[in-house]
Amino acid sequence: MRVLEAQNAVLTNVEVYTFLQNQAKEYQAQKRRGPSNLETLRGEVINYFETYPGPLSQKPLPYDVNAIPELLKKLKAYNISKGECIMIMNLRPTGTVVLNAVLEDMEGRFTEQQQEEIVNIITEVLGAFPEEEEAAEEGEEDAMETT
Repeated sequence: MRVLEAQNAVLTNVEVYTFLQNQAKEYQAQKRRGPSNLETLRGEVINYFETYPGPLSQKPLPYDVNAIPELLKKLKAYNISKGECIMIMNLRPTGTVVLNAVLEDMEGRFTEQQQEEIVNIITEVLGAFPEEEEAAEEGEEDAMETT
């Protein structure tokens, strides 16, 4: 096997996850197995993606590969770089604190209102983690019980 074009494109985690899931389904439908190291690698990568608190751990996934162009279109007005968009897709930030780790010089480039708008766009297109809300409610209940 020979590499024809090195690093021709950068893939998001959801694209890799979808490819690996589809490949596993194809192999099952054909009742065949790939090389054992491929099977091991695929299983470990899928397990990594599905482990909480990863953005792909939510079942069913609130978004798919089709969300990428929609997100890019909605974030175009904010002049977010391609690399930053990939990081947004991979991390799925649901707050400005996490978004600050993704966007370079966020406070210098965007006002607080724009930061909230970006987070709202991300949540609208990619969805939010329901576990965060449940964990917050449980934390409040635990705090009430101790007082």
